[in-house]
Amino acid sequence: MVKYLCAAVIGLLALSSAAYAAPAEGTWLSQDGATKVRLSDCGGKLCGTVVWLHEPIDRDTGKPKTDKLNPDPAKRARPMIGLQVAGGLAPDGPDKWSGRIYNADDGKTYQASFQVQSERTARVQGCVLSVLCKSHTWTRSN
Repeated sequence: MVKYLCAAVIGLLALSSAAYAAPAEGTWLSQDGATKVRLSDCGGKLCGTVVWLHEPIDRDTGKPKTDKLNPDPAKRARPMIGLQVAGGLAPDGPDKWSGRIYNADDGKTYQASFQVQSERTARVQGCVLSVLCKSHTWTRSN
C-alpha cells in the first residue's frame, strides 16, 4: 500500500511540474516594462534579441536609442532595437539555460541564467563574480 501511495505522490509531483514546463522561445517583457526580448533557438541554445522599447527615442539626441554605453567604441552606434543581448544560453537543467548576457543599460556582460517558472513567467538572474546576483521576473508577451 505504501509503495502505491509513494508512486502516486511521485506521479502527481511529476505531472504538476510538467504543467509548469513551457518553452523559453517567444517574446518576453522585462520586469520594469521597458524592454521586450525575443528568445529563439540558435543551434540548441537560446539567443535573445531586443525587439521593442517602451521609450525607443533617446531624449538627449531625439534619435532612436543606440548601444551608447558599449565599452567598444565601434559598437556604440548600433541600434538598440535588433541588438543581440544573449548569444547562446546553453541548457542547464529542466527549463533552465545559462551563459553570458549583455546589459545595454550599463554596457556590461554578466554570467546569467534564464529559467521558465510558468507558462507566463520566467526568472532572469545576472551575476558578477558569481556572488553578487540580481534577479528579475519577466512576463511572456506573446
